[in-house]
Amino acid sequence: MRTGAAIDGAEELLAGELRSGRRAGARPDTEGAWRAFLRFARRPFDVPDAPDADGLLFQYGTHAFDGPPMFTLDLTRQFGICDDDGDHDHFVQVHCELRYAPGPALDALGSFGSWFFHDSGDDLDSWARALTERPAWAVLGGLEAAGIRVYAEQV
Repeated sequence: MRTGAAIDGAEELLAGELRSGRRAGARPDTEGAWRAFLRFARRPFDVPDAPDADGLLFQYGTHAFDGPPMFTLDLTRQFGICDDDGDHDHFVQVHCELRYAPGPALDALGSFGSWFFHDSGDDLDSWARALTERPAWAVLGGLEAAGIRVYAEQV
């Protein structure tokens, strides 16, 4: 078991990072949410000593999950959960979901996803930099989200 914060407090920690980086009453912006997510991504958590037990997902696309189509940028941290015998049981995903009204520039981005795992030997800063160097970031980086939602789910 790698030591750090308890996974059951991860949702509130992410929400706190988002609040700390924003002026009261200000609308969420992509750049600020990304910085908050990366601060959250650097926090150690109690995760099993198992492959892919602590991962990050950056994904976007236009979806109609619970209403009209919206362009969604989903920043997710995924934790592996083991049973009492130490075997994999399920994952808990903590999401920072930013939604934007669709438009031609966002529609042209299509969909994309990229994973990072803390135990992979890859560098978190290099992964993050590669994402912000993608042409899509020129569109996404300066946007204000129409809405933001932080939630956790078991998958």
